[in-house]
Amino acid sequence: MADRHYTSKRIARLMVLPLLGAASALQADCITLDGDLQEGGLAWGQVDPGTEVRLDGEALDVLPEGWFLMGFHRDAPSTQVLDVGDNCRVEIAISGREYRIQRVEGVPQRTVTPPPEQLERIRRERALVRAAKAQRIERSDWLDQVRGAFRWPLTGPISGVYGSQRVYNGKPGTPHYGVDIARPTGTVVHAPAAGRVTLAEPDLFYSGGTVILDHGYGLSSSFLHLSEVTVQVGDELAPGDPLGAVGATGRATGPHLDWRMSWRDRRIDPQLLVPAMEASGAP
Repeated sequence: MADRHYTSKRIARLMVLPLLGAASALQADCITLDGDLQEGGLAWGQVDPGTEVRLDGEALDVLPEGWFLMGFHRDAPSTQVLDVGDNCRVEIAISGREYRIQRVEGVPQRTVTPPPEQLERIRRERALVRAAKAQRIERSDWLDQVRGAFRWPLTGPISGVYGSQRVYNGKPGTPHYGVDIARPTGTVVHAPAAGRVTLAEPDLFYSGGTVILDHGYGLSSSFLHLSEVTVQVGDELAPGDPLGAVGATGRATGPHLDWRMSWRDRRIDPQLLVPAMEASGAP
């Protein structure tokens, strides 16, 4: 398993600055937001039902009750513009974080420098994952989930965290977008929140046994390196339902769960949505 060479800096949870006029630092005259306005964070707000909401020009899903969600990638710009209807525009300040390098040795070399005959397989599998995450599933329990109902899928030593720059066998790779939890092979992995299974694959090239669980409106969890996948596409899971078992499949050096989250095409930090592990009540 990789070491824990990582630090992060949590800054302000919320800062909404109006482009025009005076307003509170926590609330513009026309909108209030909650959540984590930082790299890897999620934020949400509520508007009148039917109101159009855009983030840097991208239309957001607005639920029937007026709630909307937005997420911020590891390398999100420091400011983004939120337009609500025709008469509300606020500039959102996104807090940065500090990421260290995490060196991982002993990774199967074929997963660091894939042989040419595996490239078509890799492209095909990436398309499967993109399609699974691209679904827009409406859920009535969506708001409860993002406001505190997420739980750890299992507990154990954290051996890798969101955002760290990975170096595999001495070769720089992409940043790590999940949280790694080290447990023995076969340890049961549970759904951290309700959702529908949109991908259930026993052996992807990089991630091995993989499950994607859609929590609704573009928010999803991915569970990687599983030794066993115990769900099927279309299954509806409740919080705590089993979905697979810890393994070391794909690009891994030892048994662990790599739990990742996405909002649309942004990679989100799962640790921002769960309580401290010792208080989570997870198995």
